[in-house]
Amino acid sequence: MKQTFAVEPWHVVTHQFAPEDKRLQESMTSLGNGNMGLRGFFEEDYSGDTLPGIYIGGVWYPDKTRVGWWKNGYPAYFGKVINAVNFIKVNVLINGEKLDLVTDTISDFDLDLDMQRSTLTRSFVVTKGDAKVALTFERFVSAAQKELVVLRVNAKNVGHTATNITFASALDANVQNEDANYDERFWDVLATTGDTTTGEIISRTKPNDFGTPQFTVGMTMSNTATLPAASIDAAENEVVNGFAGQLEPGQNGTLEKRVIVVSSRDYDDQVALTAGMHRLRDQVSQTSFDDLLQAHVAVWAQRWSKSDVTIEGDVAAQQGIRFNLFQLFSTYYGEDSRLNIGPKGFTGEKYGGATYWDTEAFAIPVYLGVTDATVSRNLLMYRYQQLDGAFHNAKMQGLAGALYPMVTFDGIESHNEWEITFEEIHRNGDIAFAIYNYTRYTGDTSYVEHEGSEVLTAISRFWADRVHFSKRNQQYMIHGVTGPDEYENNVDNNWYTNYLAQWTLRYTLAILEQVDADQAAKLNVGSDEKVHWQDIVDRMYLPHDDELGIFVQHDGFLDKDIEPVSAIPADQLPINQHWSWDKILRSPYIKQGDVLQGIWDFIEDFTPEQKKANFDFYEPLTVHESSLSAAIHSILAADLHEEDKAVEMYERTSRLDLDNYNNDTADGLHITSMTGSWLAIVQGFAGMRVQHDQLSFAPFLPKKWTSYTFRQLFRGRLIEVHVDQNDTRVKLITGDPLTIMVHDRPVELA
Repeated sequence: MKQTFAVEPWHVVTHQFAPEDKRLQESMTSLGNGNMGLRGFFEEDYSGDTLPGIYIGGVWYPDKTRVGWWKNGYPAYFGKVINAVNFIKVNVLINGEKLDLVTDTISDFDLDLDMQRSTLTRSFVVTKGDAKVALTFERFVSAAQKELVVLRVNAKNVGHTATNITFASALDANVQNEDANYDERFWDVLATTGDTTTGEIISRTKPNDFGTPQFTVGMTMSNTATLPAASIDAAENEVVNGFAGQLEPGQNGTLEKRVIVVSSRDYDDQVALTAGMHRLRDQVSQTSFDDLLQAHVAVWAQRWSKSDVTIEGDVAAQQGIRFNLFQLFSTYYGEDSRLNIGPKGFTGEKYGGATYWDTEAFAIPVYLGVTDATVSRNLLMYRYQQLDGAFHNAKMQGLAGALYPMVTFDGIESHNEWEITFEEIHRNGDIAFAIYNYTRYTGDTSYVEHEGSEVLTAISRFWADRVHFSKRNQQYMIHGVTGPDEYENNVDNNWYTNYLAQWTLRYTLAILEQVDADQAAKLNVGSDEKVHWQDIVDRMYLPHDDELGIFVQHDGFLDKDIEPVSAIPADQLPINQHWSWDKILRSPYIKQGDVLQGIWDFIEDFTPEQKKANFDFYEPLTVHESSLSAAIHSILAADLHEEDKAVEMYERTSRLDLDNYNNDTADGLHITSMTGSWLAIVQGFAGMRVQHDQLSFAPFLPKKWTSYTFRQLFRGRLIEVHVDQNDTRVKLITGDPLTIMVHDRPVELA
């Protein structure tokens, strides 16, 4: 695919309209504010290939699935986010003819995502007969008010004759998901009202057969224009405000549109929802576009002041890290513990928009460094609030304790692949590790000693029931699992899974010694149960090969025909697009870090020799066909002082979507893997670690870069680290004095 976007430090911008890459452009220019978001599809109707998508956090539908219906314990449905009412719709008519970039003649096209300000601007000149009009569309999803989206459209007559312009601003409920099993539409429209400048639609998700809640969503728009109001015919389930007038040469016509979106997540009934919607609409209708924009930009300025990473000497690397942080923050910034981070966020429908283990394994380590601790704590609270669902999932498998779901909106498992849903159980350990990660990084023990201890105990009870004791080997084992490497299904004794189960039990036992008497009584872990857990810890089987000096990914892995990825003909890569699933499963090729994921998690617990032996064995077998793969390999390569590999993997993770590495960005961005670029710089190039309550760094400067600087929050302090060709400089921006380690030497920050 040709590169249509320029490489700029703060912008994702293209100066060409490329219909063949329309979906890619839409993904790349997505906007969001954590509460809702939308792809960068056009405001006006577009008759070519497009994927319009507006998604609201926490609003979903249980789509039917018939896969595996005969398997006991199988999820009854596949949960997915659903495309909301199109509230950005603004059609433009020029001398009575509707604008459509598929058929119209245009020039001077610009599409600009400003990441610093979180705005999207599109401009072009369109010629229709004797008319020539310059159009500019601006939009932002307010970071200052979660319910607000604002648009502005300007039409300027740049021709030589008077031209009639019509703006038709609409709320349109005639939407459906592209990713739906049976082509359903998911909304029932309950009410539509409108006058000359305002309109509203209240809709509710259709009833379902699975007992999951219905969601009610209200949307109201208020429009102001420099053109007079005009009557416009509306379709069924649509509300339209029209404005029309004649523009003389050189004259402008402008429409401003403010949209308020509310849902039953925040209101008890339709009456309260409607009243709240009207109250919010009245507030913003009296505020100027510029003031609303300034409040939005100010929030983003605060975010960037804590998190921005500057890179000198490599503009592509600079754009990559900012794009990833921007899209991550657009998806989630911790304001609501009921929400989480879908792998595609608000940028597409793939993966259903649900919560995966990616959050705990990859997102929390980044949020700990770039946001206040409350953001990460809210992610932990999300899982605590869904503990009942985890108990249900384990019970459905006939197991004790709690099994957190692979895919969920409400805590109940809602994925439709058995080998993922009930074999990739390592996510239980990843959630436990996130609790540990939060505690050691923040120093805050209040969560782990209360809510966290409940989660850990429930997870440990699951592991204690899921393991089995091999009398022949006198060790505990876990059969029938899938590790992080999803190119290996239904294997026995995946090292990563066994290691996490062992570690979780050990960590839980330690926490049980810390909780107060009331919490201990609530958890009710008896002495016999503790003895059994300790026995599992002591006798857990962890596959190992002494000759190679490696941890074996799972039983039988070394019996495969071990050949490196370099042996695969180039025209057969990626293998997931060229090989049968059977051939992939029988091959030695690894989708993403598996053993190496565990070594990254506990990087200080392994010797340099262990890390090198495992990296040298597994990395050449890894095809990196998961977006989560490159970051881990970059960090481990940096830890091993293999700079070229570390930089190669950083470039892959930082520009995965910007350069469309996997040829799938058109489906939506890889939000949870966007954490990888920050991790690769901070944990990789800068060597950041937290050991024994102390922060340490061991930075190096990639040869391609002149310098890099990042800011990091740690236990109430904001620290700035600058690395250039001469030295490393660390300074304390805010907070109490702190002693850190830099290349194993203490440095006092004050």
